[in-house]
Amino acid sequence: MSENKKVALITGANKGIGFETARQLGKLGITVVLGSRDAARGDAAAAKLRAEGIDAQPLKLDVTQAKDRDAAVKYLQEKFGKLDILVNNAGIAEEGGWGQNTTSSTSVETLQKTFDTNLFAPVALTQALLPLIRKSPAGRIVNLSSILASNTLHSDPKSPIYNSKAFAYDASKSALNAFTIHLAHELRDTNIKVNSAHPGWVKTDMGTDAAPMEIVDGAKTSVALATLAKDGPNGAFIHMGKTLPW
Repeated sequence: MSENKKVALITGANKGIGFETARQLGKLGITVVLGSRDAARGDAAAAKLRAEGIDAQPLKLDVTQAKDRDAAVKYLQEKFGKLDILVNNAGIAEEGGWGQNTTSSTSVETLQKTFDTNLFAPVALTQALLPLIRKSPAGRIVNLSSILASNTLHSDPKSPIYNSKAFAYDASKSALNAFTIHLAHELRDTNIKVNSAHPGWVKTDMGTDAAPMEIVDGAKTSVALATLAKDGPNGAFIHMGKTLPW
């Protein structure tokens, strides 16, 4: 592989937005490493992309498991010696659907499980991979957030999300946004950019068929942030090129 060819790791990439993000990055000539909790599904997803002419590699990666994160670092170091793009795409939602407020009924166990996947895992993975990302001439870190992370919109009775408050999910994504802001500030004088992406309400297992957006469009914000030019934003919360309120 050419040393100039970019390498991207996308977590939760065997299906949905993660898979489509890998496909779109792969079509740009980027080597894509598909992190997947289920190795067999990851293998199948990578094979599907390779059949489309994309340089796709599967990687067994349950982001909540330290041994998997350590193995991912070792794999990327030995195979590529760097990482240009990290898309922290893997996430879960344990609560009810749109239009509900689960605050008083959300258990501590649900909070812990949600934060383990949506916050603690991406923080740990990003920290572990930073030495490899620093070796890239243009490192990009994309954290998959949600408009439901916006405390500004949640507190505005006129906003479209005002009556939808899944406490564990929303709080975990708000915390992930805080990680984006803090890490972007720490890395502001480097060649690494860190941003949060709101993909939109997309037809996925999580979004359901009621969602108005197709998966191909849901991946576009992640892809744009993963391939930002030198003058692109850093420490921003973006959906389809537009800045969202924190």
